Amino acid sequence: MGFQHGLSGISAAAANLDVIGNNIANTNTVGFKQSQAQFSEVFANSLSTSNRQAGMGTEVSTIAQQFTQGNISTTDNPLDIAINGKGFFRMSDAGNISYSRNGQFHVDSAGFIVNANNLNLTGFMADPAGKITAATPTNLKLTTANLAPQATSSFTSELNLDSRTPVSVPISAFDATDPTTYASTTSGSIFDSLGNSHIFSLFFQKNDTNSWNAYATVDGAMDGAMDEDSGLPISIKLGGAEGEPQKFTFDKDGVLTTPDKPVDVFVTLANDTVSPLKFKLDLTKATQFGEKFSVNSLVQDGSSSARLAGFSVSEDGMISGNYTNGAVRTLGQTVLANFSNPQGLASLGGNQWAETASSGQALVGPPQSGTLGSLQSAAVEDSNVNLTDELVNMITAQRVYQANAKSIETQDAVLQTLVNL
Repeated sequence: MGFQHGLSGISAAAANLDVIGNNIANTNTVGFKQSQAQFSEVFANSLSTSNRQAGMGTEVSTIAQQFTQGNISTTDNPLDIAINGKGFFRMSDAGNISYSRNGQFHVDSAGFIVNANNLNLTGFMADPAGKITAATPTNLKLTTANLAPQATSSFTSELNLDSRTPVSVPISAFDATDPTTYASTTSGSIFDSLGNSHIFSLFFQKNDTNSWNAYATVDGAMDGAMDEDSGLPISIKLGGAEGEPQKFTFDKDGVLTTPDKPVDVFVTLANDTVSPLKFKLDLTKATQFGEKFSVNSLVQDGSSSARLAGFSVSEDGMISGNYTNGAVRTLGQTVLANFSNPQGLASLGGNQWAETASSGQALVGPPQSGTLGSLQSAAVEDSNVNLTDELVNMITAQRVYQANAKSIETQDAVLQTLVNL
């Protein structure tokens, strides 16, 4: 027995205690991956092939990080993002790329998504139409500009006109304020070029067995009415000639025959800055069945100006802006990176790793592609340290340390015996 064995054992046990202590210290560190000290035996160099070598002790061969999945905990921050599966967030520090499992992000004063150390989250940006441009990942920046208004270009309704409605003879002149001059009505919002909302109403008057007249008003005003504020006339042209109704005819099965395509609607308001309004009125799915008048759907594509109200991140990394008018616009997409040998990554501290020759090159792509995991918004990945296991490991390492110290004490006693001879 030599002192070398005990000294190597004490050194290895001390290193193991350091690793265990670091694991325990980071039990509450988001995205932390525990480490494990791995040991190997030591033999003296020898030309002998004898199997009677006792060995020279032990050494720490490596300290390997364990990239197992941590538990996922929910938070109140929509920009807290947890990775469920393989992959790392790709972070940039003025172009210096690092990788992390810590998804605690926020938006800085310039609109960039950053972590607590002001490193930028990278991904793909979206164009003004919300389409992702999947090129080289760049620093993700969320625009907080108001959403521009969009004038209505189409107004679509699926409705049923009651075939049992009697024909008015003679046909009364349409008057939106007189319910006896029409059988049914429905209305919805349309938007002008400045995002102002207007109420567009349709009125249906039966003029024959399978034929109806359709009239329209805007903000309650009929065609030819005078605007109360400006004194200027309001013009509403529904499909045909100005001031004339749009005729709808059905076959014996209650299916619309004419018009067989959307009709143009022109609206001239007293406000010349937003006039005229022009959009397509699509009633091609209208029916005439023997049941009460009903509206099954009412859809138009215009919108008012809106402010950004919040963010959300989908499982595939799409970052969406939610606006006050109910619109949702794609702003960007987070990317993830994976490695053929994650244990070859170099730890930089601060929950960051760097690529090395041992790890291999980063394989970058959108979440849920290839072997990359999915994302969960308003959540973080907890440390994968099992505190109970680490406390047991610490007791074991302490015992190993004490045993190696005892071997040195024993060797000292043997040496003292030899000295005393």
